[in-house]
Amino acid sequence: MIGIFKPAPHLPEMASEKVDSTYGRLRWQVFFGIFVGYAAYYFVRKNFSLAMPGMIEAGLYTKTELGFALAWVSVAYGLSKFLMGAVSDRSNPRYFLPAGLGLSGIIMITMGTMPWATSSVSIMAILLFLNGWFQGMGWPPCGRTMVHWWSKTERGTIVSIWNTAHNVGGAVPALLVVLAGTMFLSTTGVQAESKDIWHQALYYPGIAAVCVAIFLVFVMRDTPQSCGLPPIEKYKNDYPDGYDEATYEHELSAKEIFFTYVFKNKLLWYIAIANVFVYLIRYGVLDWSPTYLSEVKGFRFDESSWAYAFYELAAIPGTLFCGWMSDKVFHGKRGQTGLFFMSLVTVAIVVYWLNPKGNPGIDMLMLIIIGFLIYGPVMLIGLHALELAPKKAAGTAAGFTGLFGYLGGSVAASAVIGWATDTYGWDSGFYVMIGGSVTACLLLFLTMLQEEKHKKNMNIIK
Repeated sequence: MIGIFKPAPHLPEMASEKVDSTYGRLRWQVFFGIFVGYAAYYFVRKNFSLAMPGMIEAGLYTKTELGFALAWVSVAYGLSKFLMGAVSDRSNPRYFLPAGLGLSGIIMITMGTMPWATSSVSIMAILLFLNGWFQGMGWPPCGRTMVHWWSKTERGTIVSIWNTAHNVGGAVPALLVVLAGTMFLSTTGVQAESKDIWHQALYYPGIAAVCVAIFLVFVMRDTPQSCGLPPIEKYKNDYPDGYDEATYEHELSAKEIFFTYVFKNKLLWYIAIANVFVYLIRYGVLDWSPTYLSEVKGFRFDESSWAYAFYELAAIPGTLFCGWMSDKVFHGKRGQTGLFFMSLVTVAIVVYWLNPKGNPGIDMLMLIIIGFLIYGPVMLIGLHALELAPKKAAGTAAGFTGLFGYLGGSVAASAVIGWATDTYGWDSGFYVMIGGSVTACLLLFLTMLQEEKHKKNMNIIK
């Protein structure tokens, strides 16, 4: 690595009487940084979905064309989250995290303000691919930060709290669109239509993302050792099995990260494949809810935007509840917890699909329930990945599961569902999602079985 992305050097350890106060202050400072920073990544992750109904209504593009363009976000993000995860494991998150966010924001500002940027499917696909690549610079430095600043027994709680950041951030674009519609009404006296304000769905979140990126440079820090503090394991007296400071704190080579700790990890492969179908549901519902509610259920643009926001906001208590259940009810069995939640997701999707037009309350309720349930398995797979690799390889392990989730599940959610609904109608899109949800349940069941074998093997080794 070169320049500002290099990890910050370790400083001499400060006097012991200063450690507690400094650790306490900096831990919550960096947590605020990764929470706000990752939330802001979601300002510009899928806000294109909110612009799609306006483009369709204005006769600019079909669902198939927009689904194709949107899929490139997921292709790029899946690749980038994995590859840039390896870069992140050897980088300084103080600069790495805001760099990707700022560049994503600039892409969205360009698409919202420059007519050439949305003049063809090819141009949009290229810009969305670039946006997806920069998006891949978000999760890995946050994962690196959490495993360096919180010990093993603290991580389940801290990851579940931090994981709600993308729901807070995911709701913001919809709320900004509602604000844009209100402003349009106040200046024209006419109820805003999606075809009138879809540009704002792109550039308002982009501006907000750039502002947050600048803020992050001032609040983020690298490792505790770069601030003159001891490693978190030493500070908390909370050591993982086989911990040896000389080797555990050693920065790993790319070869060690990829081949020793990722590709040879069988259980990591299981949760990565399960992630494909979890992400198919997550983004199948999220990406297409504004268009589906508008075309099939008769929702106005502001109503579908509120539904989009409620879906994201419901995930906050849902993720926290899932984290609690994983620890207290299922006793750390991530696969079993995920299976429980995905079974309920399947039922909610069926109800959402079969609910006839004219019952908007039920549609809203089902979106809230799906949002409440689906992000728990998303969080658990990311947490499980962090737990299956050393902290110096955490970003890559999480990126590996993300590679499958985005390159497989999210791409299918955008392109396959878009094509299926254009060709055979909305029912076929729901067939894809329901089939994917059932498959996710089967894979999480297999993950649960493999998890039990893994724990028994670890107990034998001990």
